[in-house]
Amino acid sequence: MRWFRRGSGRQVEHDPGRQEALLLDIRQRFGPHVQARFDEQAAAVAGQLQGDDGLVVAAVALREVADAAHADLLAQAAELYRRTGRPVTVDRRNYRPLWKEAGSALRWPLFALPGRLHPYIQVRGAVTAVGGQSRRTVRVLDPYPLLGHLFEVLDLTIAGWEFGLVRVDADAAALATGLIGAARDVRAAMDDPPPLPPPVRELMRRNNTVDVYDLTANRVAGGFNPGRTMREQLLA
Repeated sequence: MRWFRRGSGRQVEHDPGRQEALLLDIRQRFGPHVQARFDEQAAAVAGQLQGDDGLVVAAVALREVADAAHADLLAQAAELYRRTGRPVTVDRRNYRPLWKEAGSALRWPLFALPGRLHPYIQVRGAVTAVGGQSRRTVRVLDPYPLLGHLFEVLDLTIAGWEFGLVRVDADAAALATGLIGAARDVRAAMDDPPPLPPPVRELMRRNNTVDVYDLTANRVAGGFNPGRTMREQLLA
């Protein structure tokens, strides 16, 4: 795999064979088919992704998720145009306009990722790994595309809640919280972090709390305020 051979833009090369084996392992050993809670599996994935090789694999997983979600939305937009003649713009720098315009006709892409990467298991584990090792992350990896992928998945996550009929449970809220925290930690470890992207700035101007459901009891168990959380974490 060229990505493993070249590292992540900084030409980091440790053990490409181990990196490929790690990625295959987290694909196959974890997932909804396993009789364990998602948060437990995510923690185990993060434990597997320690060290330089683990960070490279975490970055690969996040890049793969972001690229696959973008490709899926492009395909959905093309199908929508074919059926209705209604053109929509897919801009991965800011998915909110797309979801505001066509959300009812779109399928949230993070539940349909190829390669057996689940948002609440492998993705959350990768997010935990890069955030928990942020100082090493910015030395091993090119932090700019990594940070872009963290924010892109965060954008898709919250857009799914607002416009894609994705019910927010504890696992969904934990993914969003982890993405915000990892973005904060990576930015703090960078010498020259980029400006916050448009969807984050838009959400930080709001103060909406979403219900967090306990799916086992089909009841609201709490609330989560993305805008306030982003302000507290990303503007500190």
